[in-house]
Amino acid sequence: MSKKPGKDKPSDGTIAQNKRARHDYHFEAHFEAGLALQGWELKAIRAGRANIGDAYAVVLQGELFLIGAQITPLIQASTHVVANDRRTRKLLLHRREIDQLIGRIQRDGYTLIPTALYWKGNKVKADLALAKGKQAHDKRDASKQRDWDREKQRVMRRHNRDA
Repeated sequence: MSKKPGKDKPSDGTIAQNKRARHDYHFEAHFEAGLALQGWELKAIRAGRANIGDAYAVVLQGELFLIGAQITPLIQASTHVVANDRRTRKLLLHRREIDQLIGRIQRDGYTLIPTALYWKGNKVKADLALAKGKQAHDKRDASKQRDWDREKQRVMRRHNRDA
């Protein structure tokens, strides 16, 4: 099974991103999971109506579920169903990956946060990050480091321009 270059990156067909997650959490590892979706949800995702800003994953009876992801239904696509835009959606992973994640979440106190939804072929995939929450001082340090890096780049550009 060969992988085509660039096909496994979330940036190819990104549907939604959780940009706030990098600010609030330290990421340890990333996992790719499929989502069990209904037809109206797929149509709404194609129309760009997905939001994972408040989403997180939980373990229920040995399976992983995505909670808090919002997929706003299209009026014309969901006329015959009662659409719940924040329903709990099942995450599809291999059993050994689920067991590994369950162990890390329950034993080590990690959280599972979706960082992106993207297309892989004609399937919707979620990039899940195994994460620990940042303290307030960690967030301040990260902000200072980002500002310092930006300032260094500015000085280097000025120096290269003058030279």
